[in-house]
Formats: sequence, structure tokens, C-alpha cells
Amino acid sequence: MASNDSRYAAFRLYRKINLGWLFNTSTFLGNLIIAGTITYFFRKFGYGDPVDFVFLITILSIGLWVTEAVPPFAVGIFIVCMMLFGFGTDFLFDESSPIEMYTGTWTSNVIWLLLGGFFLAEAMKEVGLDRKLFDFTIEKFGSKPEKLLLGIMLVTSFSSMIMSNTATTAMMISSITPLVRILGSGSKFSKALLIGIPSAATIGGIGTIIGSTPNAIAVGALQEKGIYITFIDWMLVGFPVSIVLIYSFYLLLIRSLKLDQIVLDLSLLTSNERQIEKFKKISVYFTLFLTIFLWATEPLHGIPVAATSAVPILLLTMTQVIKSEQVRSLPWDTLMLVAGGLALGIAIVDVGLANIIMDQVNQLPVPIFVLAIIFSFIAVLLSNVMSNTAAASILIPLALALPSEFAIATPILVAIACSCALLLPVSTPSNAIAYATGMIAQKDFRLGGVFFIITGPIIAFVGVMIWVWFYV
Repeated sequence: MASNDSRYAAFRLYRKINLGWLFNTSTFLGNLIIAGTITYFFRKFGYGDPVDFVFLITILSIGLWVTEAVPPFAVGIFIVCMMLFGFGTDFLFDESSPIEMYTGTWTSNVIWLLLGGFFLAEAMKEVGLDRKLFDFTIEKFGSKPEKLLLGIMLVTSFSSMIMSNTATTAMMISSITPLVRILGSGSKFSKALLIGIPSAATIGGIGTIIGSTPNAIAVGALQEKGIYITFIDWMLVGFPVSIVLIYSFYLLLIRSLKLDQIVLDLSLLTSNERQIEKFKKISVYFTLFLTIFLWATEPLHGIPVAATSAVPILLLTMTQVIKSEQVRSLPWDTLMLVAGGLALGIAIVDVGLANIIMDQVNQLPVPIFVLAIIFSFIAVLLSNVMSNTAAASILIPLALALPSEFAIATPILVAIACSCALLLPVSTPSNAIAYATGMIAQKDFRLGGVFFIITGPIIAFVGVMIWVWFYV
């Protein structure tokens, strides 16, 4: 009895003291010590203080994101502040850089695209459009968990081939939100949906030139060398690779989460019918069609996504579909997270850290095909901690310097590999949207992240080399 009393007293004392802050603080200090130790040995290469500073912040940020010593959005703010302190002042270095390089990430295309996607997703929930899309998937694929997951992932991937991966994810996450809320965050099927949708959206973007920015960068770079790749040419390699990767990951989700043993009762979803104003429905349908049309046809009209993302924000608030209280409830912390990741990518490029890495790769005494695979692995690793657009912009020009057919194959490999970065919430806006639901933990992304890091470059290499063999 005394022993039970002492344990109860200790428990009450623990609750009163709340040692969670102690764990977080010690974890932060541990990450700082590890990052500092690694940077100490890195400094011996003599690349200069700015490179060492960015290397330190990169290692520390990765550690904080992985261990969750502080919330991921706080890491994003920390990155921006450290870059402003390091390069926006003369406290650490003799010369300072324009602070707009780092504060500008808050107004980047990705941020505006995310924000537009948030407004569309909120509007779809408001008028029940997300539910109709979900019902369509159930009608075509059935209610068995494994078949329903496949249907949702396929619908997501096909949509992302013609529209923004971010907008596709926002739309599909919104469509499955009612089911996820009923099942709860502890459900394995909820986890499968919230992992599978961003993965399918991001990998699906590989399928077409307009599906992902790195694709367009690769095509543009090859065109400068007189190598022209048409929309259909790209689909011949991009579409099969994306479908193989998505289906492979789907099989992994089924086996690892044992979804074939789960029984879904979808009848619970029919009890929440409500009347929607016709004007609201028309407003949302029109806004959704107009926004997606502008996003999908950007190469034709040339209007940046940052501009077209204002369409849902303006129209949906003007028609009172979305009101002030709903705007305040949007996941603004996700935007902080993404802005920090973009700032880190800019710093890695600006100080030359990325070029230093590639210089070392080019000196490796290995066959050309091995070097092409190394390029793709570096692309996916870099894209996990920086913008995939930035990673593609760095690596694709270097890949063009390779001889023979590898000058065509490697830029395409790099572009595809850049879309396989799914390890962290900050790795891709699609992950960030799923994370913003609050129904999935950061560690849950590791299954897909590790899978695509390993299999993405390998499957891409096989597909691209077969394509090049026929193309060249």
C-alpha cells in the first residue's frame, strides 16, 4: 500500500512539474552538440565560414525535424531568423546579403499556392464537394480498405498530372477528412490515407511535363542543347515510372499496415447530410473550375501560380463562402514550416554548399551509369531538405555535362528523383498539407520517405534508360 501511495505521489509530482520542457530542451541541446561536432570536422575542409554556418544550420534543422524537439513550424522560423542573423548583419561575417533573399520565402509561389489550396479545401468542405468526390471513388472501387485506398491514390495521381500537386493534395485530403475524423488519428486506415495521398500527388506529378516544376526545368535545359522533348515524349517515360512507384508503395502500405484485416463501416458517413445554399455551391464550383483551369494552363497563358492563387482567396471570401473565423482557423503554421524549408534551400545554394557536394561527386572514379545513379540519389536527398525546384536547378545543369546518352538520361533522372522527396513534412507541400490536418505525426512520413529515397532513383533509372535506348 505504501509503495502504491509513493508511486501515486511521484506521478502527481511529475504532472505538477511537467518535465516535457526538460525533454525538449535536452533534445535540442543534444542536436546542437551533434551538429556542432559534425561541423567541427567539416570545417577542416576549409570551405569558408559562410559554408560552415549553413552546414551547421542544415544539420541542426534536420535533427530538430526528425526528433521533434520543437514543433516543425518553429524550426522553420528558426531557420529564417538564423539566416537573417548570419547574412543580414555583419555580426558573423564581414559582408551582409540582402535580407529579401530569406524573408521573400514568405511570399514565394509555393506559399501562395499552398494558401490558395487551403481556401479551396475549406470551400469544398463547406459545400460538401469533397464528399461527392469521395463517393465517386467508393462507387468505382468499393468499400474494402485496400481497394478504396488504391482508388483514392490513383485518382490523386491522375489529377496531379494536369494540375498542381499541392492543389490536388488539398482537394483529396479534404475529400477524405470526414472519414478520417470518424476513424480517428489512431486508425491504420487513416494513417494510410494521409500518407498515401501526398505520396500519390507528388509522385503522380512525374507523369507529365507540367506535373512538376523539375520536369519543366529538365525539358528546358535539354532544349537549350538542341534536344527537344514533347509532352508525349515525356509521358512515355514519366507516366510508367510514376504508376510503378505509386502501385509499389500502395502494396507496401497494405502489407505494413495490414489493411486487408480492417473492416470499414461507411454507413456512418451518410448521417451528416445538410442543406447547402445553391449560391454557395455555384460559387465554389465556379471558383474551383477557374482556379484549376488557370493552374493547369499556366504554360499557355503565362500567369504565375502566385497570381492565380489569389482567385480562390478573393472569390470565396467575396461570396461569403469562407468567412473571417474560417480564415483564422487555416493552418498558418504550415506556411511557416514551408517558408523555413525554402530559406534553407536558398542558403545552401547561395553559399555554394550544393556545388561543393556535386564537385566531390564528379571526382568519384566510377562508371558513368553509376555516376548517373549517384546524381539521382543526391537529388532526392537534397530535395528532402530544400526546394525540389532549387535542387533540380543545381543538379540538372551539372548532369548535362555527362557524355553520350547520359547527357539526356541524367537530367530526366534528376527531375524524377527530385519528386521522390517525401521524408519530412517540409520535404514537399503535399506532405505539409497532410501534416496540417493534425491527424498524422512527423514520424509517420518515414515509411514513404525511406521507400522513395531507395526505390525512386532505381525504378527511374531503369525506366529512363529503356526510354533513352529507344529515343536516342
